[in-house]
Amino acid sequence: MKTNRIVNPLGFELGKPHLSYVACETPAAKQIAARIEVSLNAQFEPVFFDTGRSEEINSLAYEIPFPLEPRTRYYWRVTVWADNGDVATSEAAWFETAKLQERWEADWVAPKMDNNIHPVIGAEFVLSKEVKSARAYICGLGLYEMELNGKKVGEEYLSPHFNAYDKWLQYQTYDITEMLRPGANSVDVLLGNGLYKGRFGFNGGESDIYGDRFALLCEIVITHPDGTATLIRSDETWRAKMSRIVESGLYDGEFYDATLADDALYGVEKIDIGYERLHARKSLPVIIHEILNPIEVIITPSGETVLDMGQNMVGWVQFLNRAPKGAEILLQYGELLQDGNFYRDNLRSAKAEFRYVSGGEEGWVRPHFTFYGFRYVKVIGWTEALDPKDFNGCVLYSDMEQTGNIETSDPLVNRLFLNALWGQKGNFLDVPTDCPQRDERMGWTGDAQVFAGTASFNMDTYAFFAKYGYDLWQEQAAWDGRVPYVVPDATVHEGGSSAWGDAATVIPWTAYLHSGDPAILEQQFESMKTWVDYIKRIDDASGARRLWSEGFHFGDWLALDGVGPSSPIGGTETAFISSAYYCYSSMLVAKAAKVLGKAALADFYEELSNDVKAAIQAEYFTPNGRLALDTQTALVVALFMDLSPEKDRAKIANALKVRLKKDHNHLKTGFVGTPYLCRALSKSGYPDLAYTLLLNKDYPSWLYAVTMGATTIWERWNSVLPDGKISGTDMNSLNHYAYGSIVEWMYRFMAGINPVESKPGFKHVRLSPQPDFRLQYVKASLESAAGLYESGWELSEAGKLSFRFVIPFDATATVELPDAKLENVRVNGMPLQHMAISAEQDVKGVLAELTSGTWKFAYIPEVEYIKYCSSQMTLIDLLRIGEAKKALFDVLPHLEQFPQDMISNLGTNSLRDLSTKAFMKIPAEALDALDIKLKSIKNLAD
Repeated sequence: MKTNRIVNPLGFELGKPHLSYVACETPAAKQIAARIEVSLNAQFEPVFFDTGRSEEINSLAYEIPFPLEPRTRYYWRVTVWADNGDVATSEAAWFETAKLQERWEADWVAPKMDNNIHPVIGAEFVLSKEVKSARAYICGLGLYEMELNGKKVGEEYLSPHFNAYDKWLQYQTYDITEMLRPGANSVDVLLGNGLYKGRFGFNGGESDIYGDRFALLCEIVITHPDGTATLIRSDETWRAKMSRIVESGLYDGEFYDATLADDALYGVEKIDIGYERLHARKSLPVIIHEILNPIEVIITPSGETVLDMGQNMVGWVQFLNRAPKGAEILLQYGELLQDGNFYRDNLRSAKAEFRYVSGGEEGWVRPHFTFYGFRYVKVIGWTEALDPKDFNGCVLYSDMEQTGNIETSDPLVNRLFLNALWGQKGNFLDVPTDCPQRDERMGWTGDAQVFAGTASFNMDTYAFFAKYGYDLWQEQAAWDGRVPYVVPDATVHEGGSSAWGDAATVIPWTAYLHSGDPAILEQQFESMKTWVDYIKRIDDASGARRLWSEGFHFGDWLALDGVGPSSPIGGTETAFISSAYYCYSSMLVAKAAKVLGKAALADFYEELSNDVKAAIQAEYFTPNGRLALDTQTALVVALFMDLSPEKDRAKIANALKVRLKKDHNHLKTGFVGTPYLCRALSKSGYPDLAYTLLLNKDYPSWLYAVTMGATTIWERWNSVLPDGKISGTDMNSLNHYAYGSIVEWMYRFMAGINPVESKPGFKHVRLSPQPDFRLQYVKASLESAAGLYESGWELSEAGKLSFRFVIPFDATATVELPDAKLENVRVNGMPLQHMAISAEQDVKGVLAELTSGTWKFAYIPEVEYIKYCSSQMTLIDLLRIGEAKKALFDVLPHLEQFPQDMISNLGTNSLRDLSTKAFMKIPAEALDALDIKLKSIKNLAD
């Protein structure tokens, strides 16, 4: 049970709350009615709002129809009636409002201290009455941690998080009822620099970006059993003192001196920040989700002591301090070792360290106002024998539920999935950053856009993206529709690139598709529309050709087919990419308008999209249907965004197949082409090629990094070279999730779980797995907005296909059984054609319509799935399979003497093709003999 896709939200800006729920553990197939009750207490005595039994309630999004009161907790429960007579009533869930439009009694205050000294601002107060409930409403700038009676308030860190502070400020709400005590109490708020006033940005960064003074706003409202209330508020009676945090910064880390004992009190003064920008929180809490223990203590060849956490992670290491007073301990953070030694030149100017001076007291120590991206931690100054049990790695990211999981028979593919998941954990820390470790850590819109689909399968990202989308719109509105490259736009102040700016349309549409809640489209529609309007204005000003050929664009960023090895922009014409996104985003606006009932706007933007498509076809496609651009990304984008004439789609797909053959069936795509590469192949009838790209282990490929020991996704296809050396330090993050977008293909095509636009939120799905014999099995699960889906397949040694699907209550699915013959399919042990299931033979297999339940299908496919080697394979592929390579040289030993460059040049041809060349001299009988040896060897390079 969730409110705005959050479990029991406290103090969030809720707007018109949307309630959603999932009913489970019933043999019933569908909901026939539901009832929602709302009360001000958990006993529902009395119920003040009751829908009654209704057939209109949608489990994905029921909008509360009554106005909300400030600072009020609303309890709600759901009763569901099922088609088999089952009835169930939920336990109570709740949401609690913040101050809403209530006037603030507290003042913004700042310490009367040097602006560079980290302060602790606080007050003491006495409670003479019993406490019924108590809430703190607080915002501290840049970052804050609140303590009551010496204990940290709440489980979240780095509040109030990261947003465009010049446009809006967030305050948090905390339930502090159990932390208060009769008599004397104290409140203290530690403040740190953060993005607000700390160093941030390129080329050394800037400071005081949004403000140059620490500031605090705090109201504590205490309610007593007699109905009275006590208000504790920040004002000029509060006092400040020096913090033991000497320095803090997102890039450089933190310096904490526990020996500081300056208890001198300083005054505070009102500061003119105002209340107009204040909002109740939109950011999800950033919390510690996992604790990792070091897997090894390494003494490097240079004599350094280094902790290996075994996983590239984001957060910090906390340690148990036993050092004597005055002893200094230094932790430095890095992502990899070089020549066995600690290394972090790729962090550029970021110091990424935690400096601690011991106060002589035993206890756990951690930083407060920073975070690190790291696997390795260099420990300096430890005063006794180092015990790894004294160190814990705290994994920090926004509080999102993990919803998806994938497992296969290939441990490298499983590790790739985990790498993408860990990349999301590390970079979804309030803002979808590009990287979490070096002097950048920015909310690049392009990275978020290409990864949004994968992210939304992996986790419930609705609330996370709703906050990011709001921030994006605040920045975009100030630029008359142009979307900045990064959000929040603290220092870059540039924007307008295709694929990057299209985060404005792609992300909200993705969130809607996964949640089924149109509120995200309502919130973001002006942003979506205004982005396309911005592109159209540029187009109109340059001749209204319905192409986007003006301005700077990142293009297919970091692709491998650029003009030279040092060029980060790929070889695909940027005007083609920009025009493609112009077409794509226009159609997304049309779709959003249709969902929201804006028929005239839907027609306008659909027509615009069609006009752009026609212009693209006139400019880039020949009359015979060939694409004028012969790059992987151009062909992939044309297929994925449906840019070619329908009659020529097969020709474009074949051109992609030919292009890949020229590239030795290895990818060359960058940020634009990579997310769609395997999806375009699978959708166009070449799933075998998609699997080949997935399963390649040599550079460039996804699994190359896995074979090199990567535990997250790299920024570059060759961030680390085969010899273990880093390939460069200028722009080389080892935790950069964009290429992890392959995981969306894994969910959609490998496992076959596809949402359907006409029934979003997974109320109906298309289960269409595409098995490949190079994997023996695949299992995927998805805790969708509609409930738990499972989809898996297994291919036996005898070539039998088995599928298992789980469809949740009140959902349906169209299942596609590939290469199946209806009369040969068995389901749950019975012949499919004898079951009361709607099923039909299709040219590609069997289609079946399923309702809630667990379904097991089995059959022998009509085509042979297990493929074996032969002389018809390319020479390169034969040489990639150990057994085949041995057979080849046994029969044709002279080929072993061929120079490697000749093999590279000729290797895309088969031996049968090459045998016609005079210099090869391969008799037909020798090839026949080779085929006899090869026919029992699986073609794992296919």
